[in-house]
Amino acid sequence: MQKWQAIGAGAALVLGLGLTAVTAPPASAAPGGLTAEPFGPACASIPATGPGSLATMATQPVATAVASLPFLSTLNTAIQTAGLTTTLNAAPALTVFAPTNDAFAAIPQAERDQLLTDQAALAKTLNYHVVNGQKTTADLQNATLITLEGSPVIVRGSNYDYMVNGSKITCGGIQTANATVYVIDSVLVPPQT
Repeated sequence: MQKWQAIGAGAALVLGLGLTAVTAPPASAAPGGLTAEPFGPACASIPATGPGSLATMATQPVATAVASLPFLSTLNTAIQTAGLTTTLNAAPALTVFAPTNDAFAAIPQAERDQLLTDQAALAKTLNYHVVNGQKTTADLQNATLITLEGSPVIVRGSNYDYMVNGSKITCGGIQTANATVYVIDSVLVPPQT
């Protein structure tokens, strides 16, 4: 599976919108440095009201919030298959790097099918997308973050333009009741041990 580690890093598969530029930074910030509204072109796919809206997701734990976004449906299925729904929803504070459906689709089908049906490998991969604590954009600037899987991810960038191990953040700063979510354009692969 190592060969698809960088898939999507340079791709313009932002939720099928073909967008590559990030939007202007949010106009305001919430207390504690958390952005008041998400940033990035993929944020345009978030509904203004109802299920999946920013207001609704802010009241839901992270796995429940992710389940309400159609462009994260593969991630939602993966979380359920790996048995991580309760764990993610019960955690007090997390940062989640959430690969889109297009990010999963970029993995060769045979490898993707194997990953999505191997509960242990899937849990390891998904835990590599999660960090303890709610990280702000300031926390992401040239940061090395230790994931729940135990290995580091490297975040580079600033001014609302960030890369995580070569994967672009296409919509960042989504707040849920217990997490900050950064949507990314490729699936991160934990180091082989």
